[in-house]
Amino acid sequence: MEPTLEPKSGFRRLKIELSYDGTNYAGWAFQPDQRTLQGEIESAISKIARTKVETVVAGRTDAGVHAKQQFMHVDIPQNPMPPDITWDIPNWAYKLNRILDEDIRILKVSDAEPGFHARFSPIERRYQYKIADDLAIIPPLDRFDVEPWYRKLDIDLMNDACNYLLGEHDFKAFCKFREDQTTVRTLMKFYWTRLDNGYLVADVRANAFCYSMVRNLVGAAVCVGEGRFPKEWVLEVLNNKERVSDSYVFPGRGLTLTEIIFPD
Repeated sequence: MEPTLEPKSGFRRLKIELSYDGTNYAGWAFQPDQRTLQGEIESAISKIARTKVETVVAGRTDAGVHAKQQFMHVDIPQNPMPPDITWDIPNWAYKLNRILDEDIRILKVSDAEPGFHARFSPIERRYQYKIADDLAIIPPLDRFDVEPWYRKLDIDLMNDACNYLLGEHDFKAFCKFREDQTTVRTLMKFYWTRLDNGYLVADVRANAFCYSMVRNLVGAAVCVGEGRFPKEWVLEVLNNKERVSDSYVFPGRGLTLTEIIFPD
């Protein structure tokens, strides 16, 4: 059950900004017998709060996906136990980073603004996807956030195809179905550029994303960029609302959540 928009009586809500390398995790959401970001972070917070906690995150990233900027909230008791200690909230980032592995870093912990909800308050999420195409050699230090591709990709064709997807649509064909969410989203930007080092980088922005949506969109763009389908194919897939093949879904490694935008 999703926590309420306001903390329960006797609790205070903390707003936490964090960053992580998702390489060694089975995604954000808790899974039995799997190492997840939610599991590791909730365990660390519980040790400081001295009680079991539940976190809510702005974007539930998939397995292997990274985050340059992520936000979450957690509700903790208003008063600590035993009562002779203080919460010392500004020092929580330091304390949590002492517990967590170095591939998760807590950037800031503060009391949340009234009405703040990590999932429902953001108005935009921004992702970046990196591809090294044409059998490019990936330097060892880049290997964690760049996905290799063996064919040369036509960036102009990819951007032409991505333009068809901008705006508010039902992205059912590009999402894995989940009962608790609609597949209608507003895609604000989906644009590819080629960096000086040759990597292709997609800037993908939306009010929110469905499960696996960005990796599906990237796979569709690559299908066009390598000449497998004409650019109009993505519009046909969108309008048909039939799930594309999993073989088109790109891995999580090249994907990074770069920014969460909140209203002023």
